[in-house]
Amino acid sequence: MKKDIEQRKVDDLIIAVAPRLPGEEGYEDFWDAYILNLKDEPIRSVLVNSTGYGEINGEMRRTSSLRYFWEILGPLQLEKIEPIQITLFHLAHEFWVSFSFDEYLYDKKYVFVPGSLDDRNFTEIPFLGRQGVMIR
Repeated sequence: MKKDIEQRKVDDLIIAVAPRLPGEEGYEDFWDAYILNLKDEPIRSVLVNSTGYGEINGEMRRTSSLRYFWEILGPLQLEKIEPIQITLFHLAHEFWVSFSFDEYLYDKKYVFVPGSLDDRNFTEIPFLGRQGVMIR
């Protein structure tokens, strides 16, 4: 039964979105999404499924779903997931992450709701050395 399956909480994993810096290609048009492993140990078989969704002209729409995979995401390491066009900030951006750690398969959904990707929500992103929006 579903109630008999142990549900472990995902800790020490962040999805962050940060603007590109002046001088970087496309810095006026794109921000970049990152995954950060804050654990002191590697996580394995990291799968990220990303999609955007929301109302456009009175109709619910979804972007294409994209999938990214890393065999290992080292301890205290970050990886770039994908660019996000600023013209799509009116949509929700969902990142569904699954990974293996300590012989258990974890998963967690991170959703940046419309309007959350804004400099009013900036915080310092670990390992990146710049400001952005993150969900832990």
